[in-house]
Amino acid sequence: MNTDFQQYNSEKSNTRYLSYNSIMKKRFSDRIQKISVNAGFTCPNRDGSKGTGGCTYCNNQTFSPEYCKPTKTITQQVREGIDFFRHKYNTQKYLVYFQSYTNTYDSIDRLKLLYEEALSFPNVVGLVIGTRPDCVSDELLDYFSELSKKYYIMIEYGVESTNDDTLKFINRGHDFECAVKAINETAKRKILCGVHIILGLPGENKATTLAHAQKLSPLPIDSLKIHQLQLVKGTIMANQYKESPELFKLYSANEYIELVVDFLEVLRPEIAIERFVSQSPKELIIAPDWGLKNFEITAKIEKKLTERNTYQGRLYQK
Repeated sequence: MNTDFQQYNSEKSNTRYLSYNSIMKKRFSDRIQKISVNAGFTCPNRDGSKGTGGCTYCNNQTFSPEYCKPTKTITQQVREGIDFFRHKYNTQKYLVYFQSYTNTYDSIDRLKLLYEEALSFPNVVGLVIGTRPDCVSDELLDYFSELSKKYYIMIEYGVESTNDDTLKFINRGHDFECAVKAINETAKRKILCGVHIILGLPGENKATTLAHAQKLSPLPIDSLKIHQLQLVKGTIMANQYKESPELFKLYSANEYIELVVDFLEVLRPEIAIERFVSQSPKELIIAPDWGLKNFEITAKIEKKLTERNTYQGRLYQK
């Protein structure tokens, strides 16, 4: 695990969970803004190498800002992203977030060109690379390790579930052991490692959710993004819900908040939480539609932690 994360956790005082934002404020003197880019990648379970159709829940329109279009070069997207955010703060630095689809799924030569194009901007201090655990090689991780000596480099793995039956049902195309291997290989090279997990996938319940926290905790993970299951138009899962709604447990906002607090209690306290919920465009959402912004859900989770007089890692067992 990166020493910045360990050091911050040892110094934090009254927080009830380890906040990724607090770590970033401690690491950087300037405000840090992520700029999403779309480099036009695909995925191995879309192009036929592992499957077709993609993950059953996935519609990439849900997280692509207006400036982020694959028809534009990386330079154009980064420049427009900086212009978009520049007016909000007098001084800030940027992380370029390769977000859409699988951002390590190409030849290493092309990947290097794209990453280094993004890093060529003077106020860009690093990269966040979203990818799948089955799409990184030793050669690529060695390259990231070299980059990380000069830049902030975070590799974010879409793990989504630690349950192999669930991973098969949602058409991930890999098992949990594949994720364990990728996370360990990344951390071994002292590269920051983030993970995404979805709470409420079909067939999963509270016991499964707590098992996710128990299985993730021993791994050398630096940050975690927690997402609620969202049924989005244009996905395979939306059709599954229409045909077999009994397979789905769609949490109310209050139920989800309780579930997240239960999850946090079991989770290793050194794993920084970057996000508690995701928010797809309202016009694409089928369910659940809580009518709450991300920051409102976060505030309710913080309030619930206080009400229950609990905290991240309270029930964590090594």
